[in-house]
Amino acid sequence: MSNLTSSQTVGPFFKFALNHESWNDLTSGGAPGERIRIVGRVVDGDGTGVPDAMLEIWQADASGNYAPGPAFRGFGRANTDEDGRFEFVTVRPGAVAGSGPGLVQAPHIALTVFARGLLHHLITRVYFGDRADDNARDPVLTSIADPAVRATLIASREPASEQAAPGGPPVFRFDVILQGERETAFFDV
Repeated sequence: MSNLTSSQTVGPFFKFALNHESWNDLTSGGAPGERIRIVGRVVDGDGTGVPDAMLEIWQADASGNYAPGPAFRGFGRANTDEDGRFEFVTVRPGAVAGSGPGLVQAPHIALTVFARGLLHHLITRVYFGDRADDNARDPVLTSIADPAVRATLIASREPASEQAAPGGPPVFRFDVILQGERETAFFDV
């Protein structure tokens, strides 16, 4: 007879067991499209950075296709540092065909958060603030009635003066707030 166990908190083994440093760069295979950086922090309800979280992203390529290929796998992982910071280098995803005629999903990235203390991983999406027209038509984003909650899924483009290197790829900021005021909207899937 086996005993069933409930969900357990996980970690802090992410950094040495599940991550490869190069996995946060989805452009290493020479993927076509606009190269971008996504930076942010994972913070708890007190605004303190979570130092041992792991984030996974899944996304379409620049043409809106999810089929991985030799130049672009569409999957990446990044760990947070001691202050909860993370970074991905990727290509801006294209719009994705929706599940009905004429439905199109705005360019977005699916994001999963794993961290010590979470009984279940958290799933959300990252949309791009400089694509307001696309976002206004996205069936998932517009299904969230409260504009303040919708705003938690929008990555803001950093001013050129904030770029790591002049002429480098555009930087988008997306902070993951696990609870409290301005908590990121997470999906129940």
